[in-house]
Amino acid sequence: MTQSRRQLLKAGVGAAAASALGSVAWASSGQPIRILVGFPPGGGSDAIARLLAEKLKDELGGVTVVVDNRPGAGGQIAAQLLKAAPADGHTLFLSHDHTISILPQVVKKPGFEPQQDFIPVAGIATFVNALAVSSNTPAKNLAEYVAWIKANPKRGTIGIPAPASTPEFLVKILDDHYKLDLVAAPYRGSAPLLGDMLGNQIPAGIASVPDFMENHKAGKMRVISVLGAKRQASMPDVPTLLEQGIKGFEELPYYGIFAPKGVPQAFVERFSAAVGNVLKQRDVYAQLTALGLTVGYMNPAQLAAREAAYTRVWTGIIQRSGFQPQ
Repeated sequence: MTQSRRQLLKAGVGAAAASALGSVAWASSGQPIRILVGFPPGGGSDAIARLLAEKLKDELGGVTVVVDNRPGAGGQIAAQLLKAAPADGHTLFLSHDHTISILPQVVKKPGFEPQQDFIPVAGIATFVNALAVSSNTPAKNLAEYVAWIKANPKRGTIGIPAPASTPEFLVKILDDHYKLDLVAAPYRGSAPLLGDMLGNQIPAGIASVPDFMENHKAGKMRVISVLGAKRQASMPDVPTLLEQGIKGFEELPYYGIFAPKGVPQAFVERFSAAVGNVLKQRDVYAQLTALGLTVGYMNPAQLAAREAAYTRVWTGIIQRSGFQPQ
């Protein structure tokens, strides 16, 4: 046997052992795997986490996976819990771009530093943010909304899922571009925002397409514009901001799963592969696509690259806005 062949066989045995280590350690502990979600039940992040948790059990050899909602401060509370969690592979964090790429730039002391405290495990999908109006708001498109606000300047409140978030900066950008008097109204997650929009307590909101998708399809609210370089397959009639002359928002936000620093590589690789297998399942792909996500597995390195690229884009946007960390 040649030296190179022996090395290849040794590497293969090592990889198999590492994979087995992940399953055995999880199973033998009897402890469930906990996926932290930084927003309340009922929103897009929660729906994604619960779907994955249900399917991951089989992929991980019967290990129970539970969703632990820890809402507050735009995911900051959940992120701090992840940082403090034991690095044993039993605590993970499902998050979108806000907590990972935006929040550390807009809060003076967030209590965590993603690139130092977290390990990217698996990317799930990309998505876009959208502007939607409540059913009592008469606008059918962005131009009509702008005209309606100019005629009703006291109705310029736009709900957002969290303060100092991407949606808040979008409110400011729309305000500057169209010379309106818009005001961002922060909520504790998308679920309470949607509740007020359904009750016509607030005329408009900006959140992710997954947050709005179900009610948009049901005609209970209307998405009138989306971000990104192209229209969404799930709502092809809704134009992008780019089509309407507002550039600079083509880099797509993401959903990913993160682990605390120090988690053994075997756990990271095992869990990441399991997520990749779950995303290949037709029913999972269909359900996530129906939420308005562009499903696409990212391995740890790819998720890290996506995080870095998105953070760079929004660093520039935040700095140009003149926003000071609070």
